[in-house]
Amino acid sequence: MAFITSSISTLQTVVTAIGGGLAVWGVINLLEGYGNDNPGAKSQGVKQLMAGGGVIIIATQVIPLLATLF
Repeated sequence: MAFITSSISTLQTVVTAIGGGLAVWGVINLLEGYGNDNPGAKSQGVKQLMAGGGVIIIATQVIPLLATLF
């Protein structure tokens, strides 16, 4: 059982890091879009920022529920 708990904790950390990286990348694209007055880059940046936030929410809310399955 300790292996499963540590695996879920590691999975949560990895997925949170991926979501954070995606959100940071979205902020960079958003700022680049504002700097160059590029509506396409702004739109892509907002989408990436929201997707990163969604991945982080999944990592913090759904992944811990995996522990109850085993």
